[in-house]
Amino acid sequence: MAGVQDLMTFLDASPSPWHAAASAAALLGAAGFVEVDETERWDEVPPAGYVRRGAALVAWRLPSGSASALRIVGAHTDSPGLRIHARPDQALANWRSLGVEIYGGVLLNSWLDRDLGIAGRVVAPDGTSTLVNVSDPVARVPQLAIHLDRDVNDRGLVLDKHQHLRPVWASSEGTSFAAWLAEQTGADLDARDPAFWDLCLYDTQPAAVLGVDRSLLASGRLDNQVSCWAGVTALTAVLPTDHIAVVALFDHEEVGSASRSGAAGPVLDSVLTRVLASVGVADADGTQRVFAASSCVSADNAHAIHPNYPERHDAGHAPLVNHGPAIKINANQRYATDAGTAALFQRACADVGVPVQTFVSRNNVPCGSTIGPITATRLGIATVDVGVPQLSMHSARELCGADDPGHLAKALEAYLG
Repeated sequence: MAGVQDLMTFLDASPSPWHAAASAAALLGAAGFVEVDETERWDEVPPAGYVRRGAALVAWRLPSGSASALRIVGAHTDSPGLRIHARPDQALANWRSLGVEIYGGVLLNSWLDRDLGIAGRVVAPDGTSTLVNVSDPVARVPQLAIHLDRDVNDRGLVLDKHQHLRPVWASSEGTSFAAWLAEQTGADLDARDPAFWDLCLYDTQPAAVLGVDRSLLASGRLDNQVSCWAGVTALTAVLPTDHIAVVALFDHEEVGSASRSGAAGPVLDSVLTRVLASVGVADADGTQRVFAASSCVSADNAHAIHPNYPERHDAGHAPLVNHGPAIKINANQRYATDAGTAALFQRACADVGVPVQTFVSRNNVPCGSTIGPITATRLGIATVDVGVPQLSMHSARELCGADDPGHLAKALEAYLG
């Protein structure tokens, strides 16, 4: 369980993607990395630095000599869940509820009857952005009692995304969300000149190691903050030799990555171009030659075999928890892995004694996708998709092996070094 306590601290400190980027920045800062402002001239790029753009972060470590290639680890900070509306106040009888929007592919039933906190960022009218994390339980999505839905266990639970996922958060009149939020943050949220926010609901139960053998880790947002933590942990530990080591944490992967801070946007290309210029690669031909010699590990959790649903896996490609990261393969390019990049990651694992597995979906159970194919397509960089095996993906609370995050961090350190 190497590093699991550090990972749990990271998870508990990161209830929103903006907090995840801040947590990653804190780890980098503690290791001597310097934050660089995108709006300033980059006349001198620090040898260990990073950029933040919203909930995205790109960090790098330069070698002591020249560099002709990049080694990149990519992950994402966002997770599926419930986002609070811009004007959320709703009332019925004496109940006060919050309007929410579904973000990403949520397992809806997992959000029922949980004690929920609120986290994200608030932007005041003057443009000042403030992170907010209300970790006290302040909201709950109550399930309908079985007495009022007698056949629910026979026909299955059906939830209307708009009607049935609204959390209750008060039972008294006059409760304004903006006024309450202003008390929490000190921000100017005057209704006559309203501010805006990007706020998530989250399960307030902290990350926990469980099982009689203490072999499992349960938490919200394992997908994909495990990979964020592993990538940053690896970057802070390496001293690259003849290449530039990079970690890119993107936002909006769960909704397609098409944003200025997503993998389909310009953030990684922009940062890499400016970093390469600082080491003398300032023309398009030189940049493309570097990209052609580079590689990327797209780290995003995989599906462990489920003991209650073994038929949902291909028997030869069913990853086990605590048996190392899985190389994810899909002939239809939902993952970017090919034979060459799979061998590259397998060598990195073998160099440090990390076990490795393979994951391929059943033909009749299509897999999701990752930032891997997007990064490979945008930059032309050879990419492998890998991930820690887990259960309950996209639930409000997920489950993985307690050893596997450490396995992934160790493998990524070997790859980046």
